[in-house]
Amino acid sequence: MAALLKKLWRPRTALEGPGRGVGWRGASLGIDPGVAVRVRFAPSPTGFLHLGGLRTALYNYIFAKKHRGSFILRLEDTDQTRLVPGAAENIEDMLEWAGIPPDESPRRGGPVGPYQQSQRLALYAEATEALLRSGAAYPCFCSPQRLELLKKEALRSFQTPRYDNRCRNLSQAQVAQKLATEPKPAIRFRLEEEAPAFQDLVYGWNRHEVASVEGDPVILKSDGFPTYHLACVVDDHHMGISHVLRGSEWLVSTSKHLLLYQALGWQPPHFAHLPLLLNKDGHKLSKRQGDIFLEHFMTAGFLPDALLDIITNCGSGFEENQMGRTLPDLVTQFDLSRITCHSALLDLEKLPEFNRLHLHRLVSSDTQRSQLVRKLQALVQEAFGSQLHNRAVLDPTYLERIILLRQGHVCRLQDLVSPLYSYLWTRPTVGREQLGAISEKVDVIAERVLGLLERSDASFTQDMLNGELKKLSEGLEGTKYSDVMRLLRVALSGQLQGPPVAEMMVSLGPQEVWERIQKVLSS
Repeated sequence: MAALLKKLWRPRTALEGPGRGVGWRGASLGIDPGVAVRVRFAPSPTGFLHLGGLRTALYNYIFAKKHRGSFILRLEDTDQTRLVPGAAENIEDMLEWAGIPPDESPRRGGPVGPYQQSQRLALYAEATEALLRSGAAYPCFCSPQRLELLKKEALRSFQTPRYDNRCRNLSQAQVAQKLATEPKPAIRFRLEEEAPAFQDLVYGWNRHEVASVEGDPVILKSDGFPTYHLACVVDDHHMGISHVLRGSEWLVSTSKHLLLYQALGWQPPHFAHLPLLLNKDGHKLSKRQGDIFLEHFMTAGFLPDALLDIITNCGSGFEENQMGRTLPDLVTQFDLSRITCHSALLDLEKLPEFNRLHLHRLVSSDTQRSQLVRKLQALVQEAFGSQLHNRAVLDPTYLERIILLRQGHVCRLQDLVSPLYSYLWTRPTVGREQLGAISEKVDVIAERVLGLLERSDASFTQDMLNGELKKLSEGLEGTKYSDVMRLLRVALSGQLQGPPVAEMMVSLGPQEVWERIQKVLSS
């Protein structure tokens, strides 16, 4: 690098400004004619994908699909010290699970790969050389110790830490002398005093005079890896990104990025900064809480559509906010101009209700219901395993009947293997004393129920059973209908609460009800 710097670097003269209009275009809410829409989700694999990242990815995905464009996943892994093993794979896995797979990515490939920044170092070096050649960048020889001292002094004086641009005006002779002892300096970008204004598609016209509040930023570290500011500009240019939809925390950095675009002579994309996704109390979602990572929701049995629904329902960008929207609905209703600057407040306590709606929708579809049957079959085997003395409970017909009867009542498929529904898969152990405490007429009630089963085998429906059980209790002098129901509930499930008794009987089927009632008589 030392020889290259000696060859390329020269101080900028007063006549060599970056050019106020180079490469910048006025933004508009429309799509540029003849320009393909290309957007990117560019997370850092320093952690697994969480709800905030999913929301950013989703807005990029639906914007691309709305305008028949391409959705790109790019991994910004230049900070090698903070990489988390498995995070890169998790991000792409979770996007696919959520139903918003990228069109181009590290896994899928594409025409402008590689899609990991650590594999694109030559492009950043090339851009840095161009900036050094024009005088828009310069080598910085300040030690980490000096930079840390600057930071501490600023904080002690209650000022914002900033680099003092010490190396900005070094002469060629001084640079050559320093390169002899430090051949791999960091490279800093020379910030201009007047940053360009830009029209953000969400926040409107903006200008941030970055040079007045911060020092010249490092764009290439001494190890040859770029910082975010250089890498995102270079990659967005070479990948043909037309629109950058990212979190509002990057809004203040956009002027800095536009200065880089100008210095490189490139046309920048449109920018749309998305308001933050916060907890319902207005605080930031904490990554330290494991329950905001997508893998947690997947393992807990929440449906992808429910997550997509709730994170868009609490925000803006759609014709109307309503529960139960599917991904195609979101694409159809999305309008970038409807996104407001207000943060979105996410209430995860409502997620079970969102999930219940989407589960009910899946149950109503013959194709989706068959998939739910297979999933429930796996859940039952996993939850009960060797306890399944009667393998008939794994029969698809039985499983489908359970799903249909409980649709609208359970929020997750996993709920059906909770202790409340264990009676569906294993026979409960019920003592005679337990039933006798409810009613003294255990044998009479049991025998009448058996008689009912003999008469109604061909018409075993909830309506029929409700009527017959009512008649049965009316014929028992001194016994309340509620006591009869409670006794039957305990006999069939071993529990005092649960679905209506008639539904329990339909769920189990006449043969299983018969055997459980017989067990009561013989106990």
